[in-house]
Amino acid sequence: MAADNVRKLKLQVQISVDGFVARLGGELDWMTWKWDDKLAAYITELTDSVDTILLGRKMADGFISYWSSTTTSPDNPEYAFGKKMIDKPKIVFTKTLDKSNWVNTSLAKGGLVEEVNRIKKQPGKDIIVYGDAGFVSSLIKDSLIDEYNLFINPAVIGKGLTIFNDVNGKLDLRLIKSIGFESMIVLNCYIPALRTI
Repeated sequence: MAADNVRKLKLQVQISVDGFVARLGGELDWMTWKWDDKLAAYITELTDSVDTILLGRKMADGFISYWSSTTTSPDNPEYAFGKKMIDKPKIVFTKTLDKSNWVNTSLAKGGLVEEVNRIKKQPGKDIIVYGDAGFVSSLIKDSLIDEYNLFINPAVIGKGLTIFNDVNGKLDLRLIKSIGFESMIVLNCYIPALRTI
């Protein structure tokens, strides 16, 4: 658990060298899918450091459906990781849904800042958010991300969706680690410059 009884909100995102998280239509064909063992171990460690997943409404269907599909057979190579994704409590931020139809998932319908700060104050491990350019952009704009785990893929795509569109003025970050992996992905992990580890 994070210091001062407040959990950290960690961002985990795959990003291109030129700063995009998806093509304009949401395509992810530019990503490196073949991970080396060291990268897979790092992702597992990051996943094990959290016990709650935040999702925007747009990403929730695809995310939960995909990971549910990996748990239908123990022979699936993604079974163990998929089970973690399904077993961890998920909170979907929405203004349109009245109830959740997903397993182990609740809804957050209030204001983004108030809801996230309320979740951070609950007991438990840290919290993680994945992808979803629009939702993550809103979290960044409101200074709610405590740790940025940017997995930079060796690709330039020219145009696409970014998570930094809504930054007002300047966002100062402090690099706390940078790791190059055999699969040519580079992790840069940052925290907001005024925060402590």
